[in-house]
Amino acid sequence: MPLTEELQFHIKIRRDDAGGYAILPGDPGRCEKIAAYLEEPEHIGSNREFNIWRGKISGERVLVCSTGIGGPSTAIAVEELAACGVHTFIRVGTCGGIVLGVRPGDIVIASGAVRQDGTSREYAPLEFPAVPDTDVLVALREAADKLGYASHTGIVQSKDSFYGQHSPGKMAVAGELLAKWEAWKKLRVLASEMEASTLFTVGSLLGVRAGAVFHVIWNQERAAAGLDSHADESHDTERAIKTAVTAVGLLIKRGGFPPA
Repeated sequence: MPLTEELQFHIKIRRDDAGGYAILPGDPGRCEKIAAYLEEPEHIGSNREFNIWRGKISGERVLVCSTGIGGPSTAIAVEELAACGVHTFIRVGTCGGIVLGVRPGDIVIASGAVRQDGTSREYAPLEFPAVPDTDVLVALREAADKLGYASHTGIVQSKDSFYGQHSPGKMAVAGELLAKWEAWKKLRVLASEMEASTLFTVGSLLGVRAGAVFHVIWNQERAAAGLDSHADESHDTERAIKTAVTAVGLLIKRGGFPPA
């Protein structure tokens, strides 16, 4: 990925502002909470959906940059952060469970993503898989285990429409949406979210490392089966955040990227 000293058009930072690692929440309001786990946290800028904090882990600079919701703004953040020298990205967000064993409050670590988004199609043919970097995936799994969290590793579904999942019946393409949802259930897709497929595909093209960890808010399939009530809904993202921060620390300790 060619680096540049120019001010980035959307995120409004330069190479001197960045480091090698970035944690990517969707919600701009979550950035300060994540940055509080870093050494010497400081706010360095905000433009549109891109709220950016900076800190350190083991002396290495780590950025926290929100991406907003969905693939288009995620791709912009990754493109511009990579141009500033970021080589390792971890998405930390929320998801809805699909497999019955995925419970509210659990952690899901993506080993791949169904490319039911539009952005990644402008980066690679649909035959190309959306998968994380192996080192990042391993670090996330080790971090969750180290912290003692209930976690699941597997494929997630990345979609472009939140309400296409939650209210498919009202859509003009209801039959298609419902048939695909049944397919994801049969294929044991763990959860549904909106950014991983873009992150993984863009990362592959740019030659950077990427991974993703999610907090499970709710599982509509468990609710439909009578296993959960609305009282079981979970909104505390601390476990996913701690998993991401711990994984970054493991990756920094191991080094070795970018390759010589």
